[in-house]
Amino acid sequence: MTYSVLVGLPIADRRTSCDFYRAVLALEPFGAPADDGVPEPLQFALNDGMRLMLIPTGGFGWVIGDRRVAAPGDSECVLSLDAADSAAVDAMIDRARAAGAKVVTEPGSQPWAYAGAFEDPDGHVWMVAASTEP
Repeated sequence: MTYSVLVGLPIADRRTSCDFYRAVLALEPFGAPADDGVPEPLQFALNDGMRLMLIPTGGFGWVIGDRRVAAPGDSECVLSLDAADSAAVDAMIDRARAAGAKVVTEPGSQPWAYAGAFEDPDGHVWMVAASTEP
């Protein structure tokens, strides 16, 4: 059995996050726009079976109950994207930096891949990696 996956991330500002994901990941949100011009809910298709939903922190509590949203800079998970090669890793990290992201790990060779990582505007860490294996 396979499942569709929706990754929900808490955010502070819908417009800031929408613009960031458009600039860095070249994703377009889908859905009917709300009063602020940003689709509600704010979602991006990552591939055929996976979507990213960016949820204002206040609304995130509907899902997580009485748990607290992690503070910026606290990471409970790392989201990882595959890249075709080291040049693609470098290009995405450069786009993230240009969009105002903090680069957490500069791109470079690791024993398992060529990789780098950045934070989105809300402190969620994204790693971009290209396998070094043939």
